[in-house]
Amino acid sequence: MRVLYVDDDTVNALLFVETCRFANGVEVMTAHSGQEALDLVAAWVPQLMVIDLHLPDTDGYRLLHDLRAALNRPDLPAFLCTADEVQRVGSDARTAGFEACWGKPVDLAMVLNELNTRQARMKTDT
Repeated sequence: MRVLYVDDDTVNALLFVETCRFANGVEVMTAHSGQEALDLVAAWVPQLMVIDLHLPDTDGYRLLHDLRAALNRPDLPAFLCTADEVQRVGSDARTAGFEACWGKPVDLAMVLNELNTRQARMKTDT
């Protein structure tokens, strides 16, 4: 499964990539800005996205829309990741099209469980 992780914080990106090492078959690419993410998906198509709310050149809501449009995939699964209070932004995240909102620091066990569950679901769908 291909996962795009967009976050301007290098430590958060590294932590996410390292967590994904424990999920067999997960290929992760990271971007540190909205533009970098858009450039990346021009040549590499993710199957799941995790996007930070606050990026240097855009916000996660707008970037989700732009990435889905660039990929012509309005249903591409995505999670918002933020240091903001999840209770405060969770409703906005779902309205914007995110499946859920993850707080920072991310619950690594929860992320790993989500990745493994999605991979298993993808295998049964094929």
